[in-house]
Amino acid sequence: MKTLVIADHDNGILKPETSKTINAALKLGFAVDVLIAGENVAPMSEAVASIAGVNGVLVADNSAYAHQLAENIADLVLSLAPDYSHLVASATTTGKNFMPRVAALLDVAQISEIIDVVDADTFKRPIYAGNAIATVKSLDSKKVITVRASSFDLQDEQTPAESRVVDSVFSSELSAFVSVEQTESERPELTAAQVVISGGRGMQNGENFSLLNGIADKLGAAIGASRAAVDAGFVPNDMQVGQTGKIVAPNLYIAVGISGAIQHLAGMKDSKVIVAINKDPDAPIFQVADYGLVADLFDVLPELEQAL
Repeated sequence: MKTLVIADHDNGILKPETSKTINAALKLGFAVDVLIAGENVAPMSEAVASIAGVNGVLVADNSAYAHQLAENIADLVLSLAPDYSHLVASATTTGKNFMPRVAALLDVAQISEIIDVVDADTFKRPIYAGNAIATVKSLDSKKVITVRASSFDLQDEQTPAESRVVDSVFSSELSAFVSVEQTESERPELTAAQVVISGGRGMQNGENFSLLNGIADKLGAAIGASRAAVDAGFVPNDMQVGQTGKIVAPNLYIAVGISGAIQHLAGMKDSKVIVAINKDPDAPIFQVADYGLVADLFDVLPELEQAL
């Protein structure tokens, strides 16, 4: 029995979720191979092969996989599936796109967003916005699993494992890549940042989010937002942290003007240290915060930036 992890990358940059997902896969107790599919990904194969615990790397380098379309990647994974008992990917935008298709084609039930591995058949995953943890056991002979990477640590490095080329090319005629629109930022990516500062409805408008910029720059932080702030049009939805946004678990999370709805807490409560700034002393966010400051954010933020 072996495990296949599908690497998560973006335009030639290996995402840290890959290392954390390999950590989860190793807990299954089997040899772990990693598939890296895309265009011009060969240079990344050595980085993948150097992650501790990797047994071998499969490199599928072809223009058909350039944009990681679900149809193409799913068919590629399906062609490799007979050699593996467990197929594992990060529960990121890419993983959530193709893994359900893999599960459907294999006619098995996907096990989504696991946060712990009990044994090769049994896993723990959050339900009810993280308010309960379900222990689930799969009876399928082949497991299709997505991993909430924020629940696992990065792996150390090792002497690079052996790599081999996968020549199979799958190019679906059902879909085609048209274009991509993405926000360019010099700040760290939200899901990978070690420090995150987020604003909520208490920011009052989008212009006031600029109060977070100076603090974020000095801390090397990414800037996030609650769903209330996004729904109000203060900031774009790619900044949303929460159950229906991005799941983060940085070393430091600063919540500014965020009340702490269950949906938001589900996306950040695994942070190592949580700091809350809110003028409402009864705000639910204080129940999960390590440090709480009951104050008006418009007074506190300039003082905090100056102190930093």
